[in-house]
Amino acid sequence: MSDDTLQETLIQTCRRFSDQLAMADSSGAKVTFGEALAKCIFLTGRLRSIWSDQEKVGILVPPSVGGALLNWAALLMGKIPVNLNYTLSQVGITSCIEQCGITDVVVSGKLMKRLKLEIPVRVHLLEDLSKKPSLMEKLRVGLLEKCTSANGLLKLLGGSQSGSDDLATIIFSSGSTGQPKGVMLSHRNLICNVEQVSGVHSLVQSDRMLGVLPFFHSFGFMATIAGPAVAGFGCAYHFNPMEAKVIGPLSEKHGVTIMIATPTFLQFYLRGLKPEQLKNLRLVVVGAEKLPKHLADAFEKKFQCRPLEGYGSTECSPGVALNGLETNQSGSVGSLLHDMEAKVVNPDSGIELPIGEAGLLKVKGPNVMLGYLGMPDKTAEVLQNGWYDTGDIVRLDEEGFLWIEGRLSRFSKIGGEMVPHGNIEETLNELANQNEQIFAVTGVPDEKKGERLVVIHTANEELLDEVLKKFSDAPIPNLWKPKPGQFLSVPKLPYLGTGKLDLKGLQQIAES
Repeated sequence: MSDDTLQETLIQTCRRFSDQLAMADSSGAKVTFGEALAKCIFLTGRLRSIWSDQEKVGILVPPSVGGALLNWAALLMGKIPVNLNYTLSQVGITSCIEQCGITDVVVSGKLMKRLKLEIPVRVHLLEDLSKKPSLMEKLRVGLLEKCTSANGLLKLLGGSQSGSDDLATIIFSSGSTGQPKGVMLSHRNLICNVEQVSGVHSLVQSDRMLGVLPFFHSFGFMATIAGPAVAGFGCAYHFNPMEAKVIGPLSEKHGVTIMIATPTFLQFYLRGLKPEQLKNLRLVVVGAEKLPKHLADAFEKKFQCRPLEGYGSTECSPGVALNGLETNQSGSVGSLLHDMEAKVVNPDSGIELPIGEAGLLKVKGPNVMLGYLGMPDKTAEVLQNGWYDTGDIVRLDEEGFLWIEGRLSRFSKIGGEMVPHGNIEETLNELANQNEQIFAVTGVPDEKKGERLVVIHTANEELLDEVLKKFSDAPIPNLWKPKPGQFLSVPKLPYLGTGKLDLKGLQQIAES
C-alpha cells in the first residue's frame, strides 16, 4: 500500500507519461500529462494570492479540462479542494461553504450565468485565471518544471507537508435524504480505491474514460480526478451527462474505452448514441440505482458491451463492490473490492447474521472515510472501530456476491412490517417494460398503519392501466401492492445532479 499523496503520485505520473493524453473535453481542449503539469504549475502562481490564507478551497466548475487542472493545482499547493454541488439549492451551497470556512470560490463563468447562481463569498472566474501567461509566468513554470524530485517541486508549491492519511478532499453528500454532510476523504482513501477498482478491471495507460460525472460526486472525483493521476489513463470530459449528441462524437474522437454512469444516463446513450461512436468501449460500470435487466440487455445488444453493476457510497471513496467481466452475477452488485471486509448484521440487535440472510451491511477497509466534517456525533453513529454502517439492507451469498435489498431509509413500516420501496419500484418498472424508470415509490405518514405508500409515475393512462392489471398478479406480498388511488402522475421524476432519484423531492411531491 502506497504512502504517497495524490500530489506526489500526480507529479510522478505526469513525468512518466509526459507525451500521453491526460485529458480532453467537448470544447476542444486537449493536453498531455506533461502539458497538464505545466498548466497546473502556471495556475498555482495565479491562485497563490487568492488561496493564501485558506486550507479548504472552493471550486464550482463542471467536468472539463479546466476543472480537472484546477483540482490538480489545488493539490499541488497543499490545499483541500472542495467541489461544490451546483445542483443543490442556494441554501445547500451556502451551507457547504460555511461548513468549510471558504471565503473564495473559483467558478466557471458560463456555469454561473446559466444557473444564475449567487454565492455569498468572493468569486473568481476560471476563464480569467486561465488567460495567456506573461513572460515572467512562463519563466517561472519552466524553472519549476526542472525540479528533479516530486518533493522538491512540492516544497516550492506548498504541497509537501501533506501525508497519505491527511485530508485530500471533502465530498458533500447530495442531500437526497437530509442536509448535506461533508465526507472527509484522505489521500490514502482515494489512491487505494483507484487501485482497488483497477484490481478488478486493470485500468491502464491506454484507456480513455468518459468523464461526465460531476467532480462533486465521489465517483466523479475518484475516477476522473484521482484516477488519471494514479493510473495514468486519459479522460474525455463533458459537463452534461445526458447530452448524447455531444457525448457520442466526443467518445468516438478520443476512443473512449471506459464509461461510468447511472441507469438514467444509459437510457440517454441508448437512444442517442450510434454503435460506431462507442466501438472502443470495453467496460461500463453502473451504480447509484439498480440496473434493470432489460436496459442492460438493450445496451449490450446495441454497443456489444454489457454494463456491470457496482456498489459504493461517498463514505467509501466510493467503491465497495464490483462485478468483473469474468466474475459477473447479473442482479448482484459484485464482490467486495480487495482489502475490504464486510459483515451483515441484524439492524436492531447488531448481531451478525448467517450467509444468505438479509441484514444491515457494515464494511471496513482502507477506503473508508476519515469522518464527517465538524460532525463528531454523526461520525460516531456510522463509524465504529473502523466499521462503516452503510445503511443498506443486503444479502451476502456463499460465493461472496452482494445483493442489495434496499436502503434502510427506503423501507416503510406498515402495520409493523418493513416494506421495501425498491422491490416495488423494480416490479412496476419491469411490468412497464420501458427503457427508462417510470415508477418511483415513497412513503408518507398514515394515522392507522404508521405509513402509506405513494407511487410517483410518468406513465400515460394507457400504460398505467396495463401495468395495474398485471400488478395485481405480481409475485410480491399484497401488503407491498399500492392501490390505484396511491398512484400520482407527474410530468417527470425528480433527479439529483448525480443521476440518483431525489428522495426528498419524491417525498415532497407525495406529501403535497
